[in-house]
Amino acid sequence: MTDRTVLISGAGIAGPALAFWLRRYGFHPTVVERAAGPRPGGQAVDVRGTARQVLDRMGLTARVRAEGVTERGMAYVDARGGVTCRMPVHAFAGEGIVAEIEIERGDLSRLLYEQTRAEVEYVFDDSIETLTDTGDGVRVTFTRTAPRTVDLVVAADGMHSRTRALAFGPEAAHVRPLGAYLAHFTTPYPNTDGWFLLHNAPGGRVVGTRPTRAGGTSALFSFVSPPLDVDRRDVAAQHRLLAGRFADVGWRAGELLAVMADAPDFYFDAYGQVHAQRWSAGRVALLGDAAWCPSPLTGQGTSLSLVGAYVLAGELAAAGGDHTRAFARYEAVLRSHVRKGQELPGGGISGFLPASRTAIRLRDASMRAMTSRPLRRLTTRLFFSQADGLDLPEYAAAR
Repeated sequence: MTDRTVLISGAGIAGPALAFWLRRYGFHPTVVERAAGPRPGGQAVDVRGTARQVLDRMGLTARVRAEGVTERGMAYVDARGGVTCRMPVHAFAGEGIVAEIEIERGDLSRLLYEQTRAEVEYVFDDSIETLTDTGDGVRVTFTRTAPRTVDLVVAADGMHSRTRALAFGPEAAHVRPLGAYLAHFTTPYPNTDGWFLLHNAPGGRVVGTRPTRAGGTSALFSFVSPPLDVDRRDVAAQHRLLAGRFADVGWRAGELLAVMADAPDFYFDAYGQVHAQRWSAGRVALLGDAAWCPSPLTGQGTSLSLVGAYVLAGELAAAGGDHTRAFARYEAVLRSHVRKGQELPGGGISGFLPASRTAIRLRDASMRAMTSRPLRRLTTRLFFSQADGLDLPEYAAAR
């Protein structure tokens, strides 16, 4: 095996999952993460389709299910809290849909870290500053720790990947804004009904609540907007922006905004997708959201990260560490699956964030129709097939 040492940037989902498989195949991964430790909190994420097979092969399905979030389904409500339409989790069970696994992002990240920390070097509170591909390796400097030379580098540090920018060029060349923003955070309010509730308001705005594993409530805010000049690190400015945008929305918007400043896991970002023409450059590869972020609208980000990590590690093992051959195979196996996973649900942003009261009513009527028995089979093909369709390769373990 020629290329054995692999530096992975990012300890979210894709990074630790890749480290898991690399260790199984005899590689020596190191994960560097800017945060001081595994990031807690975050919205519930889905593990669907082929990604469930990856969890099974990792031996993690039981643990993930045990720490999962149980939701009864999704429902839209009016300003008084009355349900206008709902989609129960069992609505499509008769159409051959296997229930997806839902777990809070922070919990899945922690489980992957716990599964790998005994055999994988983790460097927290640090980040990559420079990369120099020498042909025989990659010379890396860091913000805090001493430089080192590794065989390969993998950028798994999200849509706004700094590592991708170093090796592939500026973010604008890869990220396509979708014309909206989102924020989410945990609240001190209990959740007693188990439903993911959403209230739309004219002007392309939505506020939502969904249950957490601990029986609490997580808040969601989204709104349509052209690009905004808001620093991603200026949380106070983001708070002011949300308070102004949702001041007149009603339902539970006011009480959720009132506790926003105290949330330990407040998150704000634009909706976007990553479309990279290539996922490797020399000895540096892209993985997960850094390579193909599908946007939260698709619900595919976590599943694609798990599948991508499995395939990238497997192809490196199958190629005996020959990164040139492995990276080419990695793209060949995954490109069409990722393209399918990036398909936005019906209506895209405008479907999720209708602009007018009339559009909101039409969306509600459409959802009621989708869950009706005559249209369930068509809905299944349109919305639930993106996570399937990949014949997951079998890779022989090196040890």
